[in-house]
Amino acid sequence: MPEGDTIHRAAARLSPALADRPLVRFEAHRLPRPWPEAGTVVTGVEARGKHLLVHFDDGRTLQTHMRMTGSWHLYRPGERWRKPAHLARAVLEVGPTASDDGWVAVCFSAPVVELVREARTDHLGPDLCTPDADLDEVVRRMGTVDPSTPLADVLLDQRICCGVGNVYKSEVPFALGLHPLTPIGVLDDARRRAVAATAAAHLRRNLTTSSRTTMDGPPGTLGVYGRRGDPCRRCGTPIDWARTGPQARGTYWCPSCQPLRPGPAPG
Repeated sequence: MPEGDTIHRAAARLSPALADRPLVRFEAHRLPRPWPEAGTVVTGVEARGKHLLVHFDDGRTLQTHMRMTGSWHLYRPGERWRKPAHLARAVLEVGPTASDDGWVAVCFSAPVVELVREARTDHLGPDLCTPDADLDEVVRRMGTVDPSTPLADVLLDQRICCGVGNVYKSEVPFALGLHPLTPIGVLDDARRRAVAATAAAHLRRNLTTSSRTTMDGPPGTLGVYGRRGDPCRRCGTPIDWARTGPQARGTYWCPSCQPLRPGPAPG
């Protein structure tokens, strides 16, 4: 699952290329017509959690969700694409201006590509990539889930907060010394807020770089993610790993720095 910072970076690249410019062409062969016509103006590009939205002046929005396979690319007209054309789910081309020759934005392999009148994102929790994310609301939503739910699963639940994917699902608990399988019910509101604040800090730190970094060190330095069997950067204990959660995604932790705290006894 892509992290929210990836989607925000994509929106930041696409927006100056597409916004306030008329389409030369729009193609999305799996979507029913009518498509936006040539001359339709792109009014904006934004990220909401892990959804990337392209807005048009005909009142519609192209809503995409990358999940595990999708990506947005930006090319000059005539430039060779880095992926095969049959993987393109949507193609948006805007024409030249006095300052450039135009752009072609291509969405490859995204499982969710829709043309909608209103983007459906009301179910999402606060977007932790934004500077004004409501952390108190995140804490409130954490309190609505089953207390036995593992912390890692809570972090991935976009209804609670937006932006965390598989990397930060491991990195945030490590930063706080919490085992990723800690039941959310054993954490008080102060610890839950620290979880949300740490996730937000990690995401915002990486909004402008693809060398995702969560610890001091060279770009790309991570605490535990992808480091199975390597020594913990804090204590030297080999990093542990397991597939966890409903989708059995890889989760990493230090057995010494992140002891598992049991949930409350049945009452």
